[in-house]
Amino acid sequence: MHDRNGQQPSGWLRQAGQPAWMMGVLNCTPDSFSDGGQFLDVEAAVQHGLAMWKAGATIIDVGGESTRPGAKPVAAEEELRRVMPVIKALRMQGCKISIDTRHAIVMDQAVQAGACMINDVSALLFDDKSLDVAVHACTNAKVSVCLMHMRGTPETMQQLPKYRDVLSEVLAFFDHCLERCVSAGIESSSLLLDPGIGFGKSVEDNLVLIANIGVLKEHFGLPILLGVSRKSFIGSLTGASVDNRELESAVAGGIGIFQGVDGVRVHDVTSQYRACQIASALLDAKR
Repeated sequence: MHDRNGQQPSGWLRQAGQPAWMMGVLNCTPDSFSDGGQFLDVEAAVQHGLAMWKAGATIIDVGGESTRPGAKPVAAEEELRRVMPVIKALRMQGCKISIDTRHAIVMDQAVQAGACMINDVSALLFDDKSLDVAVHACTNAKVSVCLMHMRGTPETMQQLPKYRDVLSEVLAFFDHCLERCVSAGIESSSLLLDPGIGFGKSVEDNLVLIANIGVLKEHFGLPILLGVSRKSFIGSLTGASVDNRELESAVAGGIGIFQGVDGVRVHDVTSQYRACQIASALLDAKR
């Protein structure tokens, strides 16, 4: 089977009869919004990654730099120190790994250590070497790349974000990013898209994107990753603390899956897996 461009379809497209896949969040950072400091220790991080893998995560997203609103940048050397031992240990246990980074050198070393996905919140735009690293990784190691929409940087993104039409602007951003990547030599079947919930968006912007994420799916036909887990827009709406947002995360993620989202990025794999099963079964039953 090939897509309309003659390429093999992406392996990250959800298959009928299967639940949406889950990306388990593993923040090896002192300052991430939900679990900062919990998994700075390599052994604690590895054990948590293994627990998520055994609970049903398809891929473990290892990150060494917080991208929460207001976060300060981290030097690539420090990021490597945090993530590389964890990636190597989890790969030895057979886990699939994505590397959550904006730095080309971290992407490159993580891929060499066995990561099969680059997950870049800047859509390969932050580091001027990232595109070349991604092209090489996709061509030679069959790595996938997740491109996320973000306005500004983690440090500045929530300083009065404004859009005329957030959905149209996110579509236009991805049109540009995809053209850039494909022109550089990355096959479109190697790419995933993430609308970047909470990254330079107001509560209303986030709601518009989640409620209309099927438009992105229909427009691009590529795998869509949705990250709503424990995000601050949930607290703004319900008042729930960051450690008590699994119910709302499941509802928002499930609505995304029902519109065609292929994967969800989650903190609590066990509870969210059940939500994925229900939402995916409902989508399969839709007429």
